[in-house]
Amino acid sequence: MKKFNITIAGGGSTFTPGIIMMLLDYLDEFPIDTIKLYDNDEARQKTIADACEIILKERAPEMKLIASVDPEEAFTNVDFVMAHIRVGKYAMRELDEKIPLRHGVVGQETCGPGGIAYGMRSIPGVLELVDYMEKYSPDAWMLNYSNPAAIVAEATRKLRPNSKILNICDMPIGIEELIAKNLGLESRKEFEVNYYGLNHFGWWTDIRDKKGNSLMPEVIRHVSEHGYATDGSSELEKQESWNNTLKKARDVQALDPHTVPNTYLKYYFFPTQEVEHSNPEYTRANEVMDGREKFIFTQCQNIIDKGTAKDTELTVDEHASYIVDLAKAIAYNTKERMLMIVENQGSIINFDPTAMVEIPCIVGSNGPEKLVVGEIPRFQKALMEQQVGVEKLVVEAYEEASYQKLWQAITLSKTVPNAAVAKAILDDLIEANKAYWPELK
Repeated sequence: MKKFNITIAGGGSTFTPGIIMMLLDYLDEFPIDTIKLYDNDEARQKTIADACEIILKERAPEMKLIASVDPEEAFTNVDFVMAHIRVGKYAMRELDEKIPLRHGVVGQETCGPGGIAYGMRSIPGVLELVDYMEKYSPDAWMLNYSNPAAIVAEATRKLRPNSKILNICDMPIGIEELIAKNLGLESRKEFEVNYYGLNHFGWWTDIRDKKGNSLMPEVIRHVSEHGYATDGSSELEKQESWNNTLKKARDVQALDPHTVPNTYLKYYFFPTQEVEHSNPEYTRANEVMDGREKFIFTQCQNIIDKGTAKDTELTVDEHASYIVDLAKAIAYNTKERMLMIVENQGSIINFDPTAMVEIPCIVGSNGPEKLVVGEIPRFQKALMEQQVGVEKLVVEAYEEASYQKLWQAITLSKTVPNAAVAKAILDDLIEANKAYWPELK
């Protein structure tokens, strides 16, 4: 059986150890010869890499691990690039959240002005990875789950139209796991879903078990009463901000009681309330820096200091197993049904064919084959058209270095009250992102 070579782009990420441990759990199904870590922050990556090397020595000593800041070394002779980069790291995420909040606008890493700022940083970062992959391993596939996925997907569609990049998001996976738990099922793989929308902006329209029985009435009932809250034992619910988000889904769901929504819609439907419940001095970025980031790097340093991972509290990132499902679908032509971010091209009949939509696809060795969604209702169509306009304007603003188009993008966001506020936020974001954005004209 062929063993695969993988590059994890974003090797210094706090998610890297959990993903490597997850890959180790799936070696029987997806054997690996070499994992390469690539990051442009050598010191940050070294801590993660040194800990992961000890984990591999103890659990899969035959597997090789290479950590590099050299693109040629990192991208040569690989089959897959798994990309989860964060350009500007958490320090810039903190500004993405706090700058809009200063102006009374939602501060969130993928929605509204914060997502737009992050998108402007992510576009060149992801395009650079695509170019490295195509230069050094032209037959490889990039499995991209870098945020903000919607803007990144539109940028790769427009600026790298022939690249072998698959854009995917773990948020629907996480919600489906909560749905499965509330249904008393072991796994989301026990049902099949219909879903449509944009990334972080979509709706489940049908959920059925493998015998074809509809589970939707029970799912709708639970979400309308409790949101996606479960018994409180899930990792998301242990974090206060996520716990509130999962419960808020019941208010979002009320707008279309025949479907269940992606949680991120709360930022577009209830922006005023979100701002009121935000602490402008301590945002989600601060939670992550004080929580997850400190925990992961402390655990990695402990492994390095002890020379063993035997007692580590690091855990397998089990819900990232969808990445292995995607890699297996490409490698073994499994025809896995997955939610992917793809160019619409008529799948949603009454929607822009060039929009990057999130819909079910059948994935095989040639990539995703889109399933037909059909026509969508006026409410969702209008919301999606506005949001697609934002995403396309951001990519055009990046490509043309256009101040005007970025102002238009922020103004068009449903989270922003008017053009004057949009301009004030934009001017602050330009100042904060001088090291990352093109100089706007």
